[in-house]
Amino acid sequence: MDILKVDNVSKSFGSHVALDDVSLSVEQGTVYGLLGPNGAGKTTLIRIINHITAPDKGSVTFDGHPLTQDDVAHIGYLPEERGLYKKMKVGEQAIFFARLKGLSRVEATKELKHWFDRFEISDWWNRKVEELSKGMAQKVQFIVTVLHRPKLLIFDEPFSGFDPINANLLRDEILRLRKEGATVIFSTHNMSSVEEICDNITLINQGHNILTGNVDELRRKFTAGRYTITFRGDAVALRSMLQPLIAGSELQTVNGHSDMCRMDLTLASDAVVRDVIAMANDNVELVSVNPAMASMNDIFINTVKAYDCKETSLNSL
Repeated sequence: MDILKVDNVSKSFGSHVALDDVSLSVEQGTVYGLLGPNGAGKTTLIRIINHITAPDKGSVTFDGHPLTQDDVAHIGYLPEERGLYKKMKVGEQAIFFARLKGLSRVEATKELKHWFDRFEISDWWNRKVEELSKGMAQKVQFIVTVLHRPKLLIFDEPFSGFDPINANLLRDEILRLRKEGATVIFSTHNMSSVEEICDNITLINQGHNILTGNVDELRRKFTAGRYTITFRGDAVALRSMLQPLIAGSELQTVNGHSDMCRMDLTLASDAVVRDVIAMANDNVELVSVNPAMASMNDIFINTVKAYDCKETSLNSL
């Protein structure tokens, strides 16, 4: 079941078209990546889903019915532009936000104490917000976003400002929330995070949805013609011999094996992998040949570049 459907949504601000006929569906209990370059239209779409602004045309359906202002109570939104009241004490401010989301003071205090312990920030309960580091403040904001157990969570660049340890903590919490039935929309430029936690993605560029799909399926699709071969022997000579069969390649030494090399290569359009294997077998000691799974970073860059080139060509006609 889809908890959220965006159908043919468009939005303009003056002469600037922020979204142009964008559609997507978010299945309940999944993590959905909303990707795109800066200025692509992601934040505008998130604001429409949060009922902060309205589309010029198109519709948004939430939990089976047209989105209304009342539905905002069932959405937890952590915006990229963070903001806490610096002079308030951390605990009192967290309670204040929890009360806004419908919890009583007793309920809020109980839940917050649990989350503060979980995030190891209990000692900061009576400290002022202005004493918090950026990462600590983001922990507080993450907690107040998820505290009321909303049906849909929207995180806009949630890892920004976090060190690797706390980024892993946040990632694990997002995965735990999904396991418990929460649905998450996750907007980020961190493609490794997309590979780790997202089930499906939509890539927006220049206000258009230019790519949608399951992360694993997209990576397999873009993997076509990409292989990793591991071998012992003269790597430079092998790459030279393979030039007629490949469109590109990258060499590296295998960690812990000074005599072993790894070559990531992309087949030329008219080449087949068995010819690469035959040539490698004749010239080096071949250890393995495996499909090289495309990274989300490569998919993002190549898809955006291809779309931009297409638009440039059309505009020049």
